[in-house]
Amino acid sequence: MAFDVKKELKEFYQPKTKPSIVTLPKANYLAVRGTGDPNQEKSAYKESIELLYGVAYTLKMSYKTDYKIEGFYDYVVPPLEGFWWQEGLRGVDYGHKEHFSFISIIRLPDFVTKTDVDWAIKTAGRKKKRDFSKVEWMTYDEGLCVQCLHIGPYDEEPKTVALMHQFLEEEGYELDITDERMHHEIYLSDVRKTASENLKTVLRHPIKVKK
Repeated sequence: MAFDVKKELKEFYQPKTKPSIVTLPKANYLAVRGTGDPNQEKSAYKESIELLYGVAYTLKMSYKTDYKIEGFYDYVVPPLEGFWWQEGLRGVDYGHKEHFSFISIIRLPDFVTKTDVDWAIKTAGRKKKRDFSKVEWMTYDEGLCVQCLHIGPYDEEPKTVALMHQFLEEEGYELDITDERMHHEIYLSDVRKTASENLKTVLRHPIKVKK
């Protein structure tokens, strides 16, 4: 049976609708950086998703090619994730989505190396006749965080975030969002096929012990 990170790492990918404290291990990702309103028809964000999945599936299907990845095993491509921020703001101003900056990411299996990613970027570009050079290898050590499952439209995330922040303060922690530690979202639903009120999104914020 194919390895599915959502099932194997339930603590991180299937949290409850009640906030919890977790410590995330270092992991490697495919990443694409960009700015702008993600809802625009030809946004940099939508392009980032296309580029990520193009490379992700090239890696997944590599066993059907002459290129062999050491330690390869069959796996389900992990869900799309993203880091989001707006320059100069600690929170999020949903009235000005054009000011968003983001890093779209897809987690990589542990056996995939940067060399394998470089191969996949070149291979995807050759097969699809498209430039995939915006895709990069990214290692992220997320560490101590508060997280919660948000069910509903993305614009209603502040309600869940407020619950998370109340919880972390009650537990003796404080928010630790910095230039390196950002608001993190994991998209468990296919937005093309799911009603907005049923969308499932993992929300995660970095924290530290309160001094």
